[in-house]
Amino acid sequence: MLLALTDSQEDLWWGAVIGGFVVIIAVVALLTLLVLFVKTIEERVTTIKATLEAAAANTGDTALIGETATSVEGVLNEGLNHHLFLGRVYEKVRS
Repeated sequence: MLLALTDSQEDLWWGAVIGGFVVIIAVVALLTLLVLFVKTIEERVTTIKATLEAAAANTGDTALIGETATSVEGVLNEGLNHHLFLGRVYEKVRS
């Protein structure tokens, strides 16, 4: 038994084969792009994670802000007391 194809059937088969190869190439290209995008996203997430960890380390000592403000206020008050004292003792000092 001999199976023979007509010219139009053979053309359709070649069209299906070529179409299949085009689809395979498109799928490979899209999967390659997907892998590249995932790799880029992963690298950026790692960078963001490192930045957030550094920010957490930088703000780890925020409890000292209130204590520092109190100390600065004390220094300013002491400076004002010196200024007032010198202003009374030496009339030359005025501001």
